[in-house]
Amino acid sequence: MPDPVKRYHDYHAEAEALSGDLTLPLIQEVKPPTFVKLNERGGYLSQHVENYRLGGVVSFRSAYTQVGGNPDPKPGHGWNTLTTSVIEGLNVLDIVTADRIVCQISTDHPPIGYVPTVTFLGTRFENLRIAGHQLKLDLDLDMLGSKPKKDAGYLSDREFQERVTAQRKRLKGQKNLPADIANYYGQASSSAGKPGPIKCSLVNQVEGGYPGRSFGHAIDVPNFGKIYLATLCIEQSDYDTPTGAPRATTISLTMIEMVMGCVAAGKMVAAGGKTNGVTAP
Repeated sequence: MPDPVKRYHDYHAEAEALSGDLTLPLIQEVKPPTFVKLNERGGYLSQHVENYRLGGVVSFRSAYTQVGGNPDPKPGHGWNTLTTSVIEGLNVLDIVTADRIVCQISTDHPPIGYVPTVTFLGTRFENLRIAGHQLKLDLDLDMLGSKPKKDAGYLSDREFQERVTAQRKRLKGQKNLPADIANYYGQASSSAGKPGPIKCSLVNQVEGGYPGRSFGHAIDVPNFGKIYLATLCIEQSDYDTPTGAPRATTISLTMIEMVMGCVAAGKMVAAGGKTNGVTAP
């Protein structure tokens, strides 16, 4: 009898602290001051930067990114991947400020099957403010939920679909919803009977005395622009035959996305991570 084929895992994880493109008050590409990408064989990488400043537009006291991937020695576990991006002392035009922002994704790919267990433990905002007003966030780190049974994909999981539907229904039920916020959740159409990517958020609602209005995880700030918090995107692909399980599950998380168009113009994202390791055969 031939020896059974040994399974292996190709790791993939990346993290960046800050990036974007500005057209006002200066024309400038905001290149990531710290960015790491994991080798497909795993290992560990980290970067750290202090006292970053781009004119008077954006600055932070410190930031670091790290990615790691290794086999898990515990019985019944396969391969672990960790993606982390942290910014401390963020200041954007003295309008958006935060003491600390943490984006963290951890995945555990099983020794049998393909779909990983995913957690966001550690992800958080500390003292996030708009124009000096602190935000009260309904942060749900269990938005994705438990790993679906029988190696099914998250996109076809009924409980996850219900949470996403409820989140969108609350948002789109609000009065005077800006069109760009309404379209932000746009879901790609399915392909060959497979569900398209789903975009949602780990933030259900924002409250506080800040200027402007909140719509779910989105905030419309007059004379500044739109701010989107903890945007989560799930995509699955490369479906197995005959089980139908997705071999690749891509998880992307961006803690702050700013689409500016008044005192400043352009787009900027802060504290983001992505992972989608694949196991074979």
